[in-house]
Amino acid sequence: MNSRERVLRAINHQEPDRIPLDLGVGRGCGITVEAYKNLLDYLGLGPRDIKILSRVSQLATVHEDVLQRLGVDVREASVRPPASWTFELEVHGEYLYFKDEWGIGYHMPRRGGRYFDMVEHPLAGAALQDLWRFPWPDPRDPTRFSGLREQAKRLHEEGWAVMIARPPGNGFLQMGAYLMGFEDWYSVLASEPAKAHWIMDKLLEIKVEFWDQVLDLAGEYIDIVCETDDLGMQNAPLISPKMYREYIKPRQQALFSFIKQKADVYVFLHSDGSIYDLLPDIIETGVDIINPVQLSAAKMDPIVLKKEFGKDLTFWGAGVDTQSTLPFKPPEEVRDEVRRNIEVFAPGGGFVFGPVHNIQGDVPPENIIAMWETFMELSEYK
Repeated sequence: MNSRERVLRAINHQEPDRIPLDLGVGRGCGITVEAYKNLLDYLGLGPRDIKILSRVSQLATVHEDVLQRLGVDVREASVRPPASWTFELEVHGEYLYFKDEWGIGYHMPRRGGRYFDMVEHPLAGAALQDLWRFPWPDPRDPTRFSGLREQAKRLHEEGWAVMIARPPGNGFLQMGAYLMGFEDWYSVLASEPAKAHWIMDKLLEIKVEFWDQVLDLAGEYIDIVCETDDLGMQNAPLISPKMYREYIKPRQQALFSFIKQKADVYVFLHSDGSIYDLLPDIIETGVDIINPVQLSAAKMDPIVLKKEFGKDLTFWGAGVDTQSTLPFKPPEEVRDEVRRNIEVFAPGGGFVFGPVHNIQGDVPPENIIAMWETFMELSEYK
């Protein structure tokens, strides 16, 4: 059984030869540059040049030989930045600064900084008429798709499960906050529905055009498409189920329906936090896979999730908590938690093992290896 067959069997709620593994590829299963350097040194594989996968989160592009050594089953066929935008890193006093293709500004401390934080929101204070004049990104810019078909075809023929993981922008709730600023955006959701609907409709238009192009070019070689929209915080959803059904659900449903009509692919939704109250609606939108399964958040109990939603969703992640266990607990406690989560999520398939969100710079490499070794010991289906 090759990696693609293994992943697809798991997504179809069947037990493959072993639990599939994602470590360093998909959204929410990455590793920061700092943690990756430490891991390479620990394994005797460093030093190496490391490419940045995500500028904002400072995630590393994991080398192919490392992915193969770890037994990772998924690969990303990547899209490129548009020709209309060039990454330009500037020095602003004690900070490094750049703007993304949406005009959102980010900075990170030059000394000791680990991430870029948003500091400029291009639609902050915008009136409805201002939205028409905003320079929205071109989702069909051909530069985005240069080499995509060839890369996806190669990965498919090599037997990997192929994912497109980084479309332009995030989800409908997230991008509104990124463009307007969080305070403005949540005020708009509550008091200016016409403006909120206009922005989300524009985002839907951009996403449909992007996926239309991607799936026309390479849909026959792609297995999983990833959208991301962080809908939860630690203790509850960011918005009520009622507001989710008004604003987000209809657009997710339209987008995911379009994607599935275009190609035989599975929809992967990355959403952090406590989203238990939204999961029945999320399932109705056509989502097949939920990630990263933040078990430390309210109502995200593994046993409950598997029992109530395990027939409808594949849990991608859910291997070990990255908030407290992986960075701060001794290796044996890491092993214990991995064992418990595999026991819950593995039966009947519907599980792709990975960390619960990206591995941060303060995670000791010993704990990463404890996680991986325990997974390898328990990953085979009997």
